[in-house]
Amino acid sequence: MSTPPRFDRGHTDDLMTYLAASPSPYHAVANAAERLEKAGFRQVSETDAWDGSLGGKYVLRGGAIIAWYVPDGAEPHTPFRIVGAHTDSPNLRVKPRPDSGAHGWRQVAVEIYGGPLLNSWLDRDLGLAGRLSLRDGTNRLVNIDRPLLRVPQLAIHLDRSVSSEGLKLDKQRHLQPVWGLGDDVRDGDLIAFLEQELGLPSGEVTGWDLMTHSVEPPAYLGRDKELLAGPRMDNLLSVHAATAALAAVATSGDGPSYIPVLAAFDHEENGSQSDTGADGPLLGGVLERSVFSRGGSYEDRARAFAATICLSSDTGHAVHPNYAERHDPTHHPRADAGPLLKVNVNNRYATDGSGRAVFAAACEKSGVPYQTFVSNNSMPCGTTIGPITAARHGIQTVDIGVAILSMHSARELCGAKDPYLLANALAAFLEG
Repeated sequence: MSTPPRFDRGHTDDLMTYLAASPSPYHAVANAAERLEKAGFRQVSETDAWDGSLGGKYVLRGGAIIAWYVPDGAEPHTPFRIVGAHTDSPNLRVKPRPDSGAHGWRQVAVEIYGGPLLNSWLDRDLGLAGRLSLRDGTNRLVNIDRPLLRVPQLAIHLDRSVSSEGLKLDKQRHLQPVWGLGDDVRDGDLIAFLEQELGLPSGEVTGWDLMTHSVEPPAYLGRDKELLAGPRMDNLLSVHAATAALAAVATSGDGPSYIPVLAAFDHEENGSQSDTGADGPLLGGVLERSVFSRGGSYEDRARAFAATICLSSDTGHAVHPNYAERHDPTHHPRADAGPLLKVNVNNRYATDGSGRAVFAAACEKSGVPYQTFVSNNSMPCGTTIGPITAARHGIQTVDIGVAILSMHSARELCGAKDPYLLANALAAFLEG
């Protein structure tokens, strides 16, 4: 095995910056695109004709980004090496009629997105971010990154059973945040506030995709600052690592024998069935157009896909010190022990033996240790974009990720070194 990479805290510092600046999938892809632009990538439009030129390119669609680098000497049938991830995280999202309230409190009506740990959103200072659609057909990103909303928990004096029976939250009645005082609740108040914040004329916003986020910034934690606490690490940690890896491979000048690809999708947390999700046509369309723009035929497309490999990178479960019995007794992944290889024989993860060998080779090349995650047989196993990608495109796929605690909380926890180790392993994989 190669010498393990020396930990570069600068990578984790940059991850913290990325997390703080990416409170929504739309911000996440915009910030990833900015990093790729600095590495020489250029945006291409899906509505334009594509040419077969070399270099780095990317496509943005909503909360998804597909980026790829065509090296010198690439042929139409040159296969791809893909790192797949997702940009969305469980949270509270604003309803179409957002203005509500009762008993002297002004509130914002929200809907539950994905499967958040609901209690983690209580008594937390929340901002508001997302995308506004304007009257002229354009979109504007918005990020109110200051304490604006709060979901107040009921005082224990009014719910004595919480200590003995646990907290029970009704998703409709108990998760609506407050943001002011007053009995005069008027339709349009929230959107008018956002228009004012962005300096837009009244009535300019005609549509919105808005969500709450914790305004507490990411932070190192612990005696030796060996832990990282922050929001949306599931799964922006992987998006950030994959973006860094793709930029590094593209600027290395080594001329990889594969076409390296970043595919960061939206809507993984609710099934991926959208035009920007992994179960949609976006990835396949981009890869096919890349083949055809370089003069390829359907036969070239088939050859390229047959030799293509995808690493589906998503966070996994570190062994919890207070609930170790919930984990498989022979698989106890630890923080800062390297990325996880995720395995499930019922194909909730896409990894098989040959995929394991691919990931093991990348880790050996980069000197990165890795560990294996398997669920306890009595616990239902989660899933990822991995099986979806494999089934939809006929692409060999391997599920990996970083071990974290508090998955789907408003604030998650991982080892400070693991994001850097993941990025090194991804770079080695993309090089082929």
